[in-house]
Amino acid sequence: MLRAEQNKLVTETNAGTPMGELFRRYWLPALLSEELPAPDCPPVRLKVLGERLVAIRDTEGRLGVMDEFCAHRGVSLWFGRNEEGGLRCPYHGWKFDVTGQCTEVPSDEEGGKLCERIKLKSYPLVERGGVIWIYMGKPEHQPPLPEWEFATVPASHSFSSKRVQICNWLQALEGGIDSSHVSFLHSGGLKTDPLFKGAKGNEYNMNDLRPKFEVVDGDAGLFIGVRRKAEAGHLYWRITPWVMPCFTMVPPRGDHPIHGHFWVPIDDENCWAWSFDYHPTRPLKESEVQAMRDGAGIHCKYVPGTYIPLANHTNDYLMNREKQRSGEWYSGVEGIAIQDASLQESMGPIADRSKEHLTGTDKGIVQARRRLMDAATALAERGVPPPGTRPEEQQVRSVAIVLPEDQPFYDAARDALRAEAGKPHATV
Repeated sequence: MLRAEQNKLVTETNAGTPMGELFRRYWLPALLSEELPAPDCPPVRLKVLGERLVAIRDTEGRLGVMDEFCAHRGVSLWFGRNEEGGLRCPYHGWKFDVTGQCTEVPSDEEGGKLCERIKLKSYPLVERGGVIWIYMGKPEHQPPLPEWEFATVPASHSFSSKRVQICNWLQALEGGIDSSHVSFLHSGGLKTDPLFKGAKGNEYNMNDLRPKFEVVDGDAGLFIGVRRKAEAGHLYWRITPWVMPCFTMVPPRGDHPIHGHFWVPIDDENCWAWSFDYHPTRPLKESEVQAMRDGAGIHCKYVPGTYIPLANHTNDYLMNREKQRSGEWYSGVEGIAIQDASLQESMGPIADRSKEHLTGTDKGIVQARRRLMDAATALAERGVPPPGTRPEEQQVRSVAIVLPEDQPFYDAARDALRAEAGKPHATV
């Protein structure tokens, strides 16, 4: 459990809060490339870390993101005309380039001189792996470009999606590093989901419902090892890396793609659940990509024209009590992603962690909270840069492996946990 002040520390991410300033030291996924598909395409609203922004791809293909509201009278620039190298406010024609600099004030005879003094807040963007990333910190602290493996493999090897989740980022992250719920909540998916079924590891998941957790500190986060009984004298290990502040990877199953998440705060009561799948040694199959688009694996179906899940709190996540009773869907909700989201959202916008009763299966969550609080406090009080920004800290993989009972999981899997181009992933 956490005291109220600790819960406040780890959940609040607006500008000026300790956790908000920590998040602003990282490149964060902001938009899918498909949202800004071509020069002079329509602008896109974006809210991250409590800030309302608007993003564009200009006439020359340059990316830009700036304060959503015009410096003149506060009109939302989402209504703007993206044309001729900038975004023009439709109210009085004020125009801003990709850096937020005002370039035209046609409605005022002193427009030229006025432009020089007006610049909207803006942030750098970079496009990698089908994702547009944002850095919202001070320029002097800008880290190297993101080097996560899913974003650096060939485009044919990777698929990414995102969805809105109506809860604080931390309870979503904590679900992502909790392997014990898989044997219950996702038990139906292990048998039927096209991106999960058929793996030998599924049998181990279902034959041992009482996993044991061991957690090893990494330079930039944790390696959360979860063991279950396998054949005589052996254990089945699922090893989840968590890299600060909000990156997690799900251990693989068979030759299915590896997948994982970023949990990016929209504000304190909502987050973006980013989901990626990739295979390090082959292109994704057409059937796999289609399954992802259809909401299989860790992805979901959408309300058309949005990134809002089709099954959501307004329709009780399309709960089916008959399939809950039959065991086809353990919770009565269809799909891995929405099974998680429905329960995480049910905890309320910001979970009250002072009421928890934690057990040994929560070791990863407890240590992740401690690492986050320590890093945010060290940055706020002593200016200590947080870990997880260097490329070598991002080159990690999740692992599924069977080991002899007496073999420490981290020592045995150390090489497999390191991402290297062309190296097969360790999977069961």
